[in-house]
Amino acid sequence: MRRAGGVPRFVTLQPPHFRLTEEALAAAFSPRTKVALLNNPLNPTATIFPDEDLALLARFCERFDAVALCDEVWEHVVFDGRRHRPLIAFPGMRERTVKVGSAGKIFNLTGWKVGFVCAAPPLLKVLAKAHQFLTFTTPPNLQAAVAYGLAKEDGYFEGLRRDLARSRDRFTSGLEALGFRVIPAEGTYFVNIDIGALGEEDDVAFCRRLVLDHGVAAIPVSAFYAEGAVRNVVRFCFAKRGATLDAALDRLGGVVRRAA
Repeated sequence: MRRAGGVPRFVTLQPPHFRLTEEALAAAFSPRTKVALLNNPLNPTATIFPDEDLALLARFCERFDAVALCDEVWEHVVFDGRRHRPLIAFPGMRERTVKVGSAGKIFNLTGWKVGFVCAAPPLLKVLAKAHQFLTFTTPPNLQAAVAYGLAKEDGYFEGLRRDLARSRDRFTSGLEALGFRVIPAEGTYFVNIDIGALGEEDDVAFCRRLVLDHGVAAIPVSAFYAEGAVRNVVRFCFAKRGATLDAALDRLGGVVRRAA
């Protein structure tokens, strides 16, 4: 964006709910706004924007004639009976939204960097040109495999969600039993904890100690902020074997005991 002469305006989301607000969007949008970038379900927070937040964003895009570029790669990795609703489905957004998906996230094949986009023809024509000059091509055998996967019955995707939800519940219940303050994970492969409850104020230093002293890797969520970073939230990945999750929980017990 900056290389093309764009000037980013950031909407800083705050834990534990990470919601969009009218005040924050009003501060970010202006008559010069061309593109609004949205990630939903949201990584790293593992949250899903409710309909009222998405409708609010849609109104701002309409008001300022902005295109919404939506990273929705986690759309099938949602839990507890939730259903992803793409921004392109909201009133007034059909002609001004680019919906981006990822086979790697849908089918747990993150090494397959194969994605897809949905957009109105005028937008898609421009996107195809950009793809031609940047990526150029994608292996056709992987494209065929992704098309096969997307044609599967709903039961296949429900099974994926069920298996991941089981891992999420196993890990989050373990974290809570140890005394960690867990932020509910509504989607994605991730779950976050609030380390402020442990008296911690530096997520980077905390994650470094986790690796060096306890042999458990986590990601400081401040790494995902361009400005105004939140520094009391840490992200774990629960897309692991049960034995791996249990071993991590066993090691993390020492963290809480040390903080107490």
